[in-house]
Amino acid sequence: MNIQIESTRRDFLKTATKATAVSALAGVVVPHVHAAGTDTVQIALVGCGGRGTGAADNALTVKNGPIKLTAVADVFGNKVEATTNGLKAKHGEKVDVGDKKFIGFDAYKQAIDTLKKGDIAIFATPPAFRWVHFQYAIERGVNIFMEKPVCTDGPSGRKMLALGEQASKAGLKVAVGLMCRHCRVRGELYDRIQQGEIGDVLMLRAYRMHPPAASFRSEPRPADVPELDYQIKRFHSFLWASGGCFSDFYIHNIDEACWMKNAWPVEVRANGGRNYRDGWIDQNFDSYSCEYTFADGSKFFFEGRNMEGCRQEFATYAHGSKGMAIVSKAGHTPARSKIFKGQNEKSENVVWQGPKEELNPYELEWEDLIDAVRANKPYNEVERAVKTSITTAMGRWSAHTGQVITYDDYLASEHSFAPDVDKLQIGGPAPLKELPGGKYPVPQPGAKVGKDWKEYYV
Repeated sequence: MNIQIESTRRDFLKTATKATAVSALAGVVVPHVHAAGTDTVQIALVGCGGRGTGAADNALTVKNGPIKLTAVADVFGNKVEATTNGLKAKHGEKVDVGDKKFIGFDAYKQAIDTLKKGDIAIFATPPAFRWVHFQYAIERGVNIFMEKPVCTDGPSGRKMLALGEQASKAGLKVAVGLMCRHCRVRGELYDRIQQGEIGDVLMLRAYRMHPPAASFRSEPRPADVPELDYQIKRFHSFLWASGGCFSDFYIHNIDEACWMKNAWPVEVRANGGRNYRDGWIDQNFDSYSCEYTFADGSKFFFEGRNMEGCRQEFATYAHGSKGMAIVSKAGHTPARSKIFKGQNEKSENVVWQGPKEELNPYELEWEDLIDAVRANKPYNEVERAVKTSITTAMGRWSAHTGQVITYDDYLASEHSFAPDVDKLQIGGPAPLKELPGGKYPVPQPGAKVGKDWKEYYV
């Protein structure tokens, strides 16, 4: 089975190119409510990579419009132009950016400042910048759609939780791009599992095993490319920017498994290693194996692998005392969810299955957000997104350190990958320093047991 690592949503940028911490709430105003079918909801896109372009593309497809993209921002100017031209070619008058194209580390402020109260800012930059942009959007009273993960370590997780509470008090709507939660088929499966159709959930397992995506490993930095530019452009290769491939890619399988269990693991023990490097530069492991434990003692096993020539699988399963379920079988969409009697995945054992034709969850998450904006419904996915992001990050951290990691300890930890991310400047130093020979620090499990977790990276 050939697994498409990036969904069609993420591939949109290629087609488009070818076609052409926490601050006080003083002064925040309850946002303007867009009446259904009348006022146009304006969107500002911050982060013009494939993921941000895909999110804007999905936003412009909503049926509960009208909606327009009116501003774009990125650190790199070429991305701004490619995204604007590509979306304009596809959506025509729904893209009305004009000269509202902003470049640089402060570009997010300029883009957000063009919005009215109640409009929406999309945050699709590397995850390290999420709390910085979220904080400013709250101050300006605009709604938010942000990509996952929303944090990669304890300090950023605590900041996001506090900001999420502020957003709720301000009446803002906040969506997070964990789109599987908006899948109607998975939603029905969740209801059936909670109603006991597979009995008590005793074990879950998930797999994301495929060749490494191009962004997981980087070629050595050219001498004429500034170190900060290099790391941001290749953010999946660097833990400070993204949490690596584990946080940024494995989060969906982990999220949907915890959803079906209706609980979050209390601890994790994990293994992993680097195998075939061939001169590539990054901080990722090639394989990860995690055993998560829930409070009731039940287990969730996750396997991640980024290697050429190996068996591929991209799926999540739930096992209960009376039967088992496929949560997803072929990536993010379609889910192809099923319930089986017993533990054997055989066609004669199927007792329920989702429809062959499924609605696109990437579009559904936007339909749900816009509905909340227009109807002024409470809508804030931050707390759940932080729990998912911390659950994911603690699995990575367990593998990288060789220690058992608890949820509470990880969220409370003081280790921050990028404590001064809000102070980065064009031409300035990067959070991670290059070592002699063009290498960067990599995880070494068991290298040192102590409170200063930075010392595990050598």
